[in-house]
Amino acid sequence: MNRSVKASFISMALAAFVLLLALVATAAWAQQPNGVKVLIGFKHRPGAAEQNLIRGQGGSIKHTHHLVPAISATLSEAAVARLRRDPNVAVVEIDGLFHKIDIASELSNTWGVNQIGAGTVHANGNSGANVKVAIIDSGIDYTHADLGGCLGAGCKVEGGYDFVNKDSNPMDDDGHGTHVAGTIAANRDGGGVVGVAPDAKLYALKVLDASGSGYFSDIIKALEWAVANGIQVTSNSYGSSSDPGTLVKAAFDNAYAAGVVHIAAAGNSGNCSGNRDSVGYPAKYASVIAVAATAKSNVRPCWSSAGPAVELSAPGVTINSTKLGGGYIEYSGTSMATPHVAGVAADRSEHRRRRAGIGARTQVHRGVDDDRGIDGARRIDGGRGVSGAGSCGRTRSHQGYTGHGSVPGHEADSTTGGPRANRRAQTSSSHFIASSRSPNMRALIPSSR
Repeated sequence: MNRSVKASFISMALAAFVLLLALVATAAWAQQPNGVKVLIGFKHRPGAAEQNLIRGQGGSIKHTHHLVPAISATLSEAAVARLRRDPNVAVVEIDGLFHKIDIASELSNTWGVNQIGAGTVHANGNSGANVKVAIIDSGIDYTHADLGGCLGAGCKVEGGYDFVNKDSNPMDDDGHGTHVAGTIAANRDGGGVVGVAPDAKLYALKVLDASGSGYFSDIIKALEWAVANGIQVTSNSYGSSSDPGTLVKAAFDNAYAAGVVHIAAAGNSGNCSGNRDSVGYPAKYASVIAVAATAKSNVRPCWSSAGPAVELSAPGVTINSTKLGGGYIEYSGTSMATPHVAGVAADRSEHRRRRAGIGARTQVHRGVDDDRGIDGARRIDGGRGVSGAGSCGRTRSHQGYTGHGSVPGHEADSTTGGPRANRRAQTSSSHFIASSRSPNMRALIPSSR
């Protein structure tokens, strides 16, 4: 081998070696074995300077939020530690996971919708028409016949976004969101099942993946989308047993102050005595209506979470609703109770001819009767104050939670319009959306109100 050929060979070998090192380094960075997904809260709205700060620390930015002054990103543990010391950074919190909450004639097929008096409400001309309801969940199978069969303007599912796959096709790949959607707004067409608010406009905000899990940051993005698109009611059938932190709470609070009423599942971590606080997040936030479950007998099942944050209870045992891919299926859980309340919020928003939000929250609570059941838990008839079809009272719950509770409505602060930090305690723990045929009822608020 002559000298020039040998030199050329050595140069090629060195080049190949350098390229190999670069590829290995790139792969190692792409995998980010020590990367931590975080939410970085700043003391002011983040812009290019804050983005450059994160990139300068070797971080990968997922999203710059505007509902809260934060950026979601992935960084090394060392970089996170450095950011915590930065004077412009208010807080750095883990971008953790929420998880779906469930246990594995038309009106008669949906006993929960019938139980809360929705049939009478429909007959009196209230069906949630033109009220915008966002289902923050695993997406919606919009091809289902009872959910309109299409996506877009003029369809029951008018729009939405897939925050998991980052596209505008929020198709369900789990089934959870599709079941929730049917309880809220399945067609009133004489077949299959019917929703509490069958003429509501649905928006599928997919934040949960095929396994039923989703990041805190995607929930914040969904709430930003909801505010930007004039959503009036959000249905949130997912949760975390641990507190997600100040930024997720602020996102719910800010969206609520902007006029969005949030309905969320209390959780399925209760016990039969109901003597411990087992409500998860985001249901535990003051800006969110926490919903527990009841059976046909208006009895709380042992697994339904209880605690001071529980504001309403609704049917959540063997709920028949729309199934991913077509047909129908029964599920149980506070995930199934939550859309009953979301549907009532939509019906009442249509009836009152006003935007949902703080006013809608008060509307959901109208008609509460002051008679006490054996556990002191108050309940609401879905038709009360909409059609005058039913008065409201108190009913029994399974060895119900009898501790201190919360005020109807979580009243708005008079200066900010947002939720008050402290809830006024009452003797009851929750209100029940229940049948107008239940005993011990008397009207407290006239139906004309």
